[in-house]
Amino acid sequence: MHTMATAHTATPAAAIIARGPQTARPVPAADIAAPTAGSVRSYTKDEEIFSEGDRAAYLYKVVSGVVRTSKLLSDGRRQIDAFHLAGDIFGIETGDEYRFSAEAVGDAVVIAYRRCSLETLAATDTQFAQQFVRGMMRSLERAQEHMLLLGRKTALEKIATFLIDLAERASGDDGAVDLPMSRADIADHLGLTIETVSRSLTQLERDAVIKLPSTRHIVLSDKAALRRLNA
Repeated sequence: MHTMATAHTATPAAAIIARGPQTARPVPAADIAAPTAGSVRSYTKDEEIFSEGDRAAYLYKVVSGVVRTSKLLSDGRRQIDAFHLAGDIFGIETGDEYRFSAEAVGDAVVIAYRRCSLETLAATDTQFAQQFVRGMMRSLERAQEHMLLLGRKTALEKIATFLIDLAERASGDDGAVDLPMSRADIADHLGLTIETVSRSLTQLERDAVIKLPSTRHIVLSDKAALRRLNA
């Protein structure tokens, strides 16, 4: 079971913009709401942001780093619902409790917004309201795509889809990707075993579709082949 995070560090928004993200694409200053609208929080690797069943008092926006949301199934297996990168919104709930747990994959900075303040923020800040709606739509779209991926795609197709999506989201360039997450995280996200993830990556490398200069850095050598698998 996950343990509850005991501490986080608040950081001035100006310092975040100056420092920039560590594992994800930069976020335009316009995408970071005024500090008075939410509290800026920093988390370290594997630190819990909230736990399944906690009161859903906040929703969050990633400023830098990567956050994973996951659920423990009744048989003890973990299903990672999504990886949230810079600019993504997570923790959106219709009920009073979080249905998933959220943890920082590595060092991460987020902005926490109180749910009870959302109506006021949306009414007084048009830009925030537009960003929030766009974030919700992106989250819904990715959830639908992930449902299709889990139910209908082979292991190779899942890996191809994951690599293309992550490369485009993380850097805006689909030529290469630095994986912030572990093979175990990828396996729990795609509904595969760690061994199947490793075998699939090795097969793609053998077929000259990708290159693996290191465990975490992947070059997408044949993007057309990956897209055919992703089709």
